[in-house]
Amino acid sequence: MKINVADLQKLISLMEKSTLSEIEISEGTETIRLRRQTLASETFVVPAPPQPVVAPAAAPASVAVTAPSPAQPEGHVVKAPMVGTAYAASAPDAPPFVKVGDKVKVGDPLCIIEAMKMMNRIEADHAGTIAAILIESGKPVEFDQPLFIIQ
Repeated sequence: MKINVADLQKLISLMEKSTLSEIEISEGTETIRLRRQTLASETFVVPAPPQPVVAPAAAPASVAVTAPSPAQPEGHVVKAPMVGTAYAASAPDAPPFVKVGDKVKVGDPLCIIEAMKMMNRIEADHAGTIAAILIESGKPVEFDQPLFIIQ
């Protein structure tokens, strides 16, 4: 297989624009493999069995809440950007990313949502104190479902 630099550049460009982490092309005995380098901080292990996150008694994890109710603290609501399974920690034996009362700043990890075998880190988009955790680790979440309340 003769490597055409223009074709290789097109493959690299397509890979950069997609969520692919690796691509391999074979022709006869020749193989070209492109692999995206990942940072250790972005690599997560799927927890099994999941560890529950303590949720306030007034907001069961199975109820999709669209706005804070009088029983929930007021504040900024962090919502799920996708459908998937929420995990409170990066591994079963790891401590949860956040607990009620923890102070967070913009960009701090709050949880992970697994969607289609991809681990997506959900980060704080507002600085403050975690007032409520509205999810249970290992349970499914819906798009736009409230996950956390930050005061």
